[in-house]
Amino acid sequence: MRLDEWTIEEVEQLIHFMTTNTWPYHAESDPERKLIEKTVQEGGYESDDVKTFWVVNDDEQKVGIVKLYDLLDDMPFFDLRIADEHRRKGYGPEALRLLTKYVFELPTKKIRLEGHTRQDNLAMRKTFERAGFVKEAHLRNSWFSPKENRYYDAVTYGMTREDYKSNQTPAVIWGSDNQKTGKTGIPLCIPEQFESERLIIRAPRLEDIDAVFESTFSSYDDLKQWMPWAQTRPTRESTEDSIRQAIAKFTTREDLRLHIFLKETGEFIGSSGLHRIRWDIPRFEIGYWLDQRFQGFGYMTEAVERITRFAFEKLYARRVEIRCDENNSPSRKIAERLDFELEGVLKQDDLTADGTHLRNTCIYAKVE
Repeated sequence: MRLDEWTIEEVEQLIHFMTTNTWPYHAESDPERKLIEKTVQEGGYESDDVKTFWVVNDDEQKVGIVKLYDLLDDMPFFDLRIADEHRRKGYGPEALRLLTKYVFELPTKKIRLEGHTRQDNLAMRKTFERAGFVKEAHLRNSWFSPKENRYYDAVTYGMTREDYKSNQTPAVIWGSDNQKTGKTGIPLCIPEQFESERLIIRAPRLEDIDAVFESTFSSYDDLKQWMPWAQTRPTRESTEDSIRQAIAKFTTREDLRLHIFLKETGEFIGSSGLHRIRWDIPRFEIGYWLDQRFQGFGYMTEAVERITRFAFEKLYARRVEIRCDENNSPSRKIAERLDFELEGVLKQDDLTADGTHLRNTCIYAKVE
């Protein structure tokens, strides 16, 4: 793969690339021809201070574009975009490595290279990390989305000349915050809400009591088969007590229960979370249940995939487990769809949910 410098003769190719792909995490998510032409005329793609490159793969396809800003400064920054059909193929990190090499081998000896993205742009954040960049800032409500008319948090990643020369990714010490790359211990700052394509996943709140009670009550017969805590019909009082305990444990980081809601309607549909936590590793176990009215749509698979990424990316997990009754086919299918490895089946190591019989336990895991 290589970077080819863009030229003014390639304006039409640039316009086609920018207008036929989607950019959901950029301020201009659907740029129009007039805007791009105006930017080109003003030197926004090529000038003494700006340089643009095509990202060209080994098959000679232009799979992306990367633009360098502030080249007259000691600390340039960049914008990287990969075409829709070429995403999730590893082009992003490799393009960023090539750009880093270009910047730090310029005769002007740049001090650092940095990039910014929306906090929820997990693909780009992973690109930064795989290319050896360090998260250096989290800026609250600093990224405005005109299309949605709302602000998002933003994050900044950087690499210094020293990082590049030593080929090392250093840890950044955040004062009293234990959450830093490569270190274990209980993080003080854990996001209490994140999203997937169709879901909002967040820490429990007292306002959830009625929705959770209604959901567990209506799904009681289904839950009773697999959940030890569902052996008696829930009441509003028992639900409130459970949620209060969950809030307290989330605050102390003893257990991280998570409630799941549909983005489109705001309906509560189930619960998951990270349990049996070992912060010294760190290791987590994912548990989950889904309101029977919302089964069959892939919601829990989507939620577990997102929570797994949250554990590895935000909590620096080294191991995430799913444990379930050997006969619990729905739970096992979720683990298998998400490529968790079946590490073993423990024979007669636990009781069935109702406590009447011995059961076998399947242990699935992903490790970092």
